[in-house]
Amino acid sequence: MKITELNPKIIWHYFNEICQIPRPSKKEEKIIAYLIEFGKSHGLNTRTDKAGNVLISKPAKPGYENRKTVILQSHVDMVCEKNSDTVHDFEHDPIQPYIDGDWVKAKGTTLGADDGIGVAAQLAILAADNIAHGPIECLFTTDEETGLSGAFALKKDFMTGEILLNLDSEDEGELYMGCAGGIDTVALMEFMKEEVPQNMKPFKVVVKGLKGGHSGDDINKELGNANKILNRFLWESNKDFGIKISSFNGGNLRNAIAREAEAVILVLNDKTDLLQQKLSVYINEIKSVFEITEPDFKMEISEQKYRITYWTAMHKTNY
Repeated sequence: MKITELNPKIIWHYFNEICQIPRPSKKEEKIIAYLIEFGKSHGLNTRTDKAGNVLISKPAKPGYENRKTVILQSHVDMVCEKNSDTVHDFEHDPIQPYIDGDWVKAKGTTLGADDGIGVAAQLAILAADNIAHGPIECLFTTDEETGLSGAFALKKDFMTGEILLNLDSEDEGELYMGCAGGIDTVALMEFMKEEVPQNMKPFKVVVKGLKGGHSGDDINKELGNANKILNRFLWESNKDFGIKISSFNGGNLRNAIAREAEAVILVLNDKTDLLQQKLSVYINEIKSVFEITEPDFKMEISEQKYRITYWTAMHKTNY
C-alpha cells in the first residue's frame, strides 16, 4: 500500500509530493519555489519576504466574507538525520516514505512529517473547493528547526489575520497553548595527544539500533539515548579498568535524541576479557533499568587494528 492511498487522500497526495523535495534547514529554496508555483497555479495571492517565508491567501466562500481571517502556519524545513549505514543526501535526495502497520515511516532517515504533514494539510485546504470558510492565510515559515529565524524575521504587515493556528503539534486530536524552548552549550577543551602505550589495546565501542525521537515531545517516553548509554558505560569502565579515550562521536542534531554513538578507547591488555564481560552485563542492565524496548538496540566492541592517539592533559575549559 502506498501512502497516497491513505485517507484523506488529498493530504497524503501533497505530503508525498513534499517528500520528493529536499528541504534542510537554511536550504529551503526548492520547497519555497514549489509553494510559490502552487499558489500561482491555483490563482491564489502569493507573496514571500526576505527570509523566504511564503504567505498564500484564499478568499472567503460566499456568505463568509465577514468572518475573521484565520492564519494557518507551519514550517517548511525538516530535521535531517539518517542511520550511519544509509546513503542519503538531504540536499538532493527525496525521502522514501512507507507504511509500517499504523505508522508512516521513512527508509533509513527522518520522515519530515515535522512539519511536512502540516504543510500538506494547508495545501489540501487551499486546493479544496468544498469547504465553507472565512478568509484564510496560509503561512509557511523557514528555518524553524535550527533557530526559528523565519518566524523571527516576520514583519507585522506581512499578514492581516489576528487568529493564528500553528500546525506543528505532535499528538492527534489535541490542541496546545504554549511553547518549548532550548539552550545550546559549547565547551572548548584544550588537550594534547599521546601515542598508545604498548600495554594497551584500542577498541571501538558502538551503540546503535535505537529508535531516536524529538528532543521535546519524546523526551518523557523512556527512549534510549545513545550518547548517555555509551557515556555511562565508559564512565563505569574507567572506574573499573582505567580506560583512555581516543575519540567519541554521537548523534547528529541538537533537537534529536541520539540513535547511534561510538567511541574508540584504550584498555590494558590484561583487562580486555573483563571489558567484554562487563559489556554483556551492562547491556542487560541498561535494558531493564531504562526500559529500552527498541528491538534493534545493540552494543558492540571490536578491536582496532591501527595505532591511535588518545586524549590527555586537558588543562583549560571554557563554557
